[in-house]
Amino acid sequence: MIPLSILDLAPVCEGATPREAFANMLDLARHAERWGYRRYWLAEHHNMPGIASAATSVLIGHVAGGTSTIRVGAGGIMLPNHSPLQVAEQFGTLASLYPGRIDLGLGRAPGTDQPTARALRRYFDSADQFPQDVAELLRYFEPAQPGQGVQAVPGAGVEVPVWLLGSSLFSARLSAAMGLPFAFASHFAPDAMDEAVALYRRDFRASARLAEPWVILALNVVASESEAQSRRLFTTQQQSFVNLRRGRPGRIPAPVDDIEAFWEPHEKAGVERALACTVLGDAAQVGEGLAAFAARHRPDEMMITANVFDHAARLRSFELAMRAWQSRH
Repeated sequence: MIPLSILDLAPVCEGATPREAFANMLDLARHAERWGYRRYWLAEHHNMPGIASAATSVLIGHVAGGTSTIRVGAGGIMLPNHSPLQVAEQFGTLASLYPGRIDLGLGRAPGTDQPTARALRRYFDSADQFPQDVAELLRYFEPAQPGQGVQAVPGAGVEVPVWLLGSSLFSARLSAAMGLPFAFASHFAPDAMDEAVALYRRDFRASARLAEPWVILALNVVASESEAQSRRLFTTQQQSFVNLRRGRPGRIPAPVDDIEAFWEPHEKAGVERALACTVLGDAAQVGEGLAAFAARHRPDEMMITANVFDHAARLRSFELAMRAWQSRH
């Protein structure tokens, strides 16, 4: 069975606080562990009122400390915002505290807007240094050598699986060249997915870290007792995308009965294109949708996300998705 994993943004819903978002995050991770999900990844974003996962490594430690077996990681750390040494120290620390359970996914976007990127004291041009920064970071995880001037303490000699994330051919090429696993952001930017995966698999070079290519594909999944209910729950994600594109990012909105009254035709077209990798419905429909996606794109792993307003409904969605997937194997 192709493994299922979860991507979370620690969503802050309208009327709620980050503290409540963190409680829900840990609750979901504990349920996910029981249900059989392989990984629980958190993504770095900044200056977004509806996303509380800015201090990503801190939350990874919180989730890993509150669970016992599920792998916990970053999907991802936006490396242009950080020095490679600091990331190596943070994840060397996490992997020392929770051996065999920590993943590090790296992205080259800042995960925010330009003024916020400047406020982070790192700049957009640092994205041009991404390949060099990745190579430097990987070196910090190697065993320290005699006379080595700068070491990651902890970090040197600590096993931390490193992934490259992307939504374009750039990261696919770099992952293949460096022999690293690759996760594609098909849940919000699917246009280059098939080409990127084909390129990665074709050009992959085995490394000390990975003998064969490994691809994670992400998709939105909302499961409930009926298709109509799932479509209504999904209007939360649709509204969030429209609000972001209108330049008014806010907290996660409640679902609406009539999404057509909310958006303009051009906004609808843009959102439907961005969220094309989405599976909605009851358990049977979601199982069929996941199977069809897996058969068409042949990922080694699928990472699902669900921006559902009500926490109980969100839990139910992930539970139904896993049960539907397991029932087909």
